Amino acid sequence: MTEAIQKEQRASWLSGVVSALRDPAVQLRNVDRLAVLIAILLPWSTTGVGIAVALWLMALVPTLEPRALWRSLARPASALPLLLVALALVGTLWSDGVWHERSHVLGQVSKLLVLPLLIYHFQRSPHGVWVFAAFLASCALLAVVSCVAFLDPNFSAKLYFSRGPYLPIKGVFVKNYIDQGQELSLCAVALAYPVVTLLQEKRVKLALLLAAIALGLVANMMFVVTSRTALVTMPAMLAVFALLHLRWRVALATLCTAALVVAALWYASPILRATVGKFVADYRQSEELNNISGMGSRLEYWRKSLTFIAEAPVIGHGTGATRGLFERAATGVKGPSSEVVSDPHNQTLNVAVQWGALGVVVLYAMWIAHLLLFRGEGLSSWIGLLVVIQNMLTSLFNSHLFDFAEGWIYVLGVGVAAGLTLGALGGREAVPDQGHAGQKQ
Repeated sequence: MTEAIQKEQRASWLSGVVSALRDPAVQLRNVDRLAVLIAILLPWSTTGVGIAVALWLMALVPTLEPRALWRSLARPASALPLLLVALALVGTLWSDGVWHERSHVLGQVSKLLVLPLLIYHFQRSPHGVWVFAAFLASCALLAVVSCVAFLDPNFSAKLYFSRGPYLPIKGVFVKNYIDQGQELSLCAVALAYPVVTLLQEKRVKLALLLAAIALGLVANMMFVVTSRTALVTMPAMLAVFALLHLRWRVALATLCTAALVVAALWYASPILRATVGKFVADYRQSEELNNISGMGSRLEYWRKSLTFIAEAPVIGHGTGATRGLFERAATGVKGPSSEVVSDPHNQTLNVAVQWGALGVVVLYAMWIAHLLLFRGEGLSSWIGLLVVIQNMLTSLFNSHLFDFAEGWIYVLGVGVAAGLTLGALGGREAVPDQGHAGQKQ
């Protein structure tokens, strides 16, 4: 009798679990949780993000409503990323690049397929703020770990997981200093909006806590690991915030205060001075000594890319053709002119070389569509606007839309923020509770 009761209880428990998993509300919450997992893993792991995205897509499929999905995909904010992916796919037809290069570029661009699905999901789910909070918490933890890695460079995950020999970099625990700078600077500037909002609402303690986190992230970038790209883009992002969300007198005072803080940091941080000084040193290394350097090499990439674009200005040379073009244009035995790369380190040039003016039009149309979507007030609009602006600015020096970490920051940030913004504007459809409906029957 006891064994029969236990079997009945197990069967009842299993039936309850299956019923719960079929509940639309539970399914939507699971999709939310997996999006949070992506945000947590993004600053730390590439493999982890890939697995989490695959799980997110699997969880999303049972919740899809074809008509609502089609309406969502028809919006420019969703359709243009898909169009860019389609252009990359079709571009393989006229490319003379090796298939390895073509497939590599397709892999880089394919992450944009997830962006419209994020917009669709978070238009119906109000929990996108969970994703933002998870990313902030993960980046704050990364900043703390980075400080430990600065004190002890051997405290580095890359020493154990790197495929080849790795020389530890002070302050870098995982990935690289460029990704770390992008993540920390985005979070630091994004916190300006909630801090000001909380101060206006007289919630001083929480505002001071968020301000302290933002200052901690900035301190890490100034005294631990400094990224030149972040240094260039952060002032511009802060200026955008001041102009959009502060009165002109307050904005002017804030910008003057920020200038004084930058001046103080300049004298207090030798790392900051060395990083800025490397701009000039790189240029001299390339122009005067014909040595490979960061900025000097970029100038050579850009010069050659303009030549490639002039050869095929309308539809470009095709997907994955960039490396072959640089191989044929390589001259000399050393120096920037001899380098062969697959990426000219500029998003516009990267697109133009492969897909010509057609690709550039689609790229900028996508950026503009996303910017226009975030014209309103609110945290989601501010974060979405900031993600787009950061990507556009940093793409002057890198192809960040196609890079892994920065590309996924764009996809996740814009996708979640756009979904929340559209949901707030148009309302969210109620999800039917099939579990209770079944009980009523």
